Formats: sequence, C-alpha cells, structure tokens
Amino acid sequence: MTEATTEAAAQAAAQPSAQDAAPVAAEAVTTADADNTELVAGFTELYGTAPEGVWAAPGRVNLIGEYTDFNDGFVMPLALPHTARAAVARRTDGELRLHSTDVPGGVVQLRVDELVPHAGHGWAAYPAGVVWALREAGHRVTGADIQLTSTVPTGAGLSSSAALEVVTALALNDLFELGLTASELAVLGQRAENAFVGVPCGVMDQMASACCTEGHALYLDTRDLSGRQVPFDLAAQGLTLLVVDTRVKHALGDGAYAERRAACEEGARILGIRTLRDLPYDGLGAALDTLAASGADESVVRCVRHVVGDNRRVEQVIALLDAGDVRAVGPVLDAGHESLRDDLRVSCPELDLVVSAANAAGALGARMTGGGFGGSAIVLVDRARAEAVTDSVREAFASAGYAAPGVFTAVPSAGARRLVRAAWSG
Repeated sequence: MTEATTEAAAQAAAQPSAQDAAPVAAEAVTTADADNTELVAGFTELYGTAPEGVWAAPGRVNLIGEYTDFNDGFVMPLALPHTARAAVARRTDGELRLHSTDVPGGVVQLRVDELVPHAGHGWAAYPAGVVWALREAGHRVTGADIQLTSTVPTGAGLSSSAALEVVTALALNDLFELGLTASELAVLGQRAENAFVGVPCGVMDQMASACCTEGHALYLDTRDLSGRQVPFDLAAQGLTLLVVDTRVKHALGDGAYAERRAACEEGARILGIRTLRDLPYDGLGAALDTLAASGADESVVRCVRHVVGDNRRVEQVIALLDAGDVRAVGPVLDAGHESLRDDLRVSCPELDLVVSAANAAGALGARMTGGGFGGSAIVLVDRARAEAVTDSVREAFASAGYAAPGVFTAVPSAGARRLVRAAWSG
C-alpha cells in the first residue's frame, strides 16, 4: 500500500469524512425487482443454493479533477445509475467461486489462502483481489460463492472495475460482519487494484462507488478522504450533463497511466515536495521554471502543469456550484479538456471530436473524463439543446467514419448498498 493510501485509511476515522453522508450499507429493499430476481435465480441454478443477499455498487463519472487523486489532490465525481450487482453466499471451506453473467466462460474457482498478486484471472482478478486485500488486512474471510452482473460499460472510463471491487467488498463486509466503513472499503478496493491487479490507480473511483449519494457530487480531498456531498440538481436549472461513450476501449494497465504517474512523482521529487498537491497554483510559474532549469523531461513539466491546474479547476467548480452559477462550469470543463489533451496527452481523436462538435452545437462546455486513451466525455448543455447537441456529435462521428457513440444522461445516483436480504425469503 502506498504511503498516501495508508495515511488516508488511518486518518479517515479522524476527519469529517465523505462516508458521514453515506452509510456503508443502506436499508435493505424487501422486495427484489425483476433484475434481482433473475440474478438470484441464476445464482441458485449455478451454485445449487440461494444467495444470502444481493448488493450493488455504481460506476461513476468525474465532473472535474483528473489524474489528481494519486497526487493527493481534489476530485469531484458523481455516481451513475449503472451498477455492478452481486449475489453472494458465504463459504467456510476456503473456496472462492466467481461467475459473471457478462463474460463468456464458466465459474472461476480459487482458494482464498492461495491468492497471490499478478496471477492473472482476467476479470475475476478484481473481486479476487478484494478477498486477498481483506485477508491481508487481517479479516477472516473464509470463502464465498459470488455471481456478478454489471450495467457499467467496460473500457468507457466509468469505473467498471471499481464497481466490481466495491460491490464485492461491501457484500463480504456485511456477511462476515467486518464492521468496515465505506471509506475503508474503498481503500481496500484500491489496494486490490494496485497491488493484486497491478493498476496504479488513485482512490477516487472506489470512493465514488462507495460513498456518493443520490442527487449530489462528491467533493473529495484524496489526501485524508475528507469531503462533502454537494447538491447537483442540474434539471432544476434547466441543464443536463450528457455522457458520450466513444466506444474506444482504454486499458489503464498498458503502461501509459503508470508513465503519467511516474512523471508526476518525478516532478514532486525535483521540486522537493511530498506530492504535487503541495504545490499551490500561484507557485506554478516558479515551479515550472525550476523544472526547466533542472533539465526535467518535458513530460514531467507538462504533467505538473496539468495536475496543479486541475486541482485549481476543482476549486473553481466547487465555488461555482456553491454560488449556484452552474452554467459557468462549462468553460472550466473546456479548460480541463485542453489540459488533458495538450499537457497530459491522454485524449484521442474521438474524444476531441465529441468536445468540438458539442461546443459547436451550443453546449456550455465539455471534456474527456476518466483515464483517457478512449472512453467517455461529458457535455454540459441546456436541456432544450441536449437533443440537438447529441445529434451533432453523432453526425460528426459518422462523417469521420467512427462507430456511433453511446449517449446517456448522467443522473447523480446512490453509492454502494445492499438491495436484498435473505434472497430466498424475498
């Protein structure tokens, strides 16, 4: 576990944390809907017994603050209505059986006492990594049968992996009565992705999935996990936040993400600070001069400029939301995209086309969201213009010869929760 992550876990209990507004397990829904009934039935057919419950954890879209979380910076995600759901039952024999309705293939069977990092397992590495992280932290998890299904688009920059991690962690926390908070589950999910799967992500995705609340964006300080839920009712102001999935798949494990992280860490080292969070925006110019004089690689200079600038943009957005001036967020999104495109260099032609086509059609602002190299963009638009902007983006993609993008409205939704107790009595 990284030093920052360790400190975050230790300080979470002492700080006014984001978890204060998001209890780790919501009240159970007593009647399963059709989707949950189908999941329960599939579990029962697969494993020969009914699950002990069904849990859900959402994907997220990030309004502003990209590549800032592993620099101890600020982020502002909101949970989506798209979720990973898990039907789960405990085992006491050390067997871990995992199955996904979304991935071809049978049940993945593992032993909890034989789990080791970087052993492969494909999609199953995410829930298996959570079991490993729980046991590494001293929690007695003796096995489980898990059936997973998800509506979070994969490879779209909407945190499908974090949703799998958090839903697994929440279910096991409930069933084994571990007593962990939402923030602690998020940190364990990050630990699973960093150390077990091998992706050096920050903690934003897991915190968003675990801690967001309906109708709000989460303003989060990733250094100590303190934050607050910010009302985010765009409809009341006649606005809409569109998510445009370019259908271009990204893979954060391919090394490009790690390269940016390493450049950020090198910049902090040269500047003599712990992380880039410690460089104030008004000191950026002098810091860039210091980096240039040191002979730092251009990529280091660019990464420093982006991270410090995006921390500033988060502060700008929270001030605008607090003042009720949501429309003025649009230009901040545009500035964020320019930085991601030109300094961090994690955009792609399809993402750039979403932004340019949307703005040309009258959007208030747009930017790529997530890790980049494909995935999704967000577009802030007047509700009356949403259809026209969507049509313009689709037409631009068709003219460029790209596959049609997926478009949906981002509705700030609830974080991880238990949906069904004792499914067989539902």
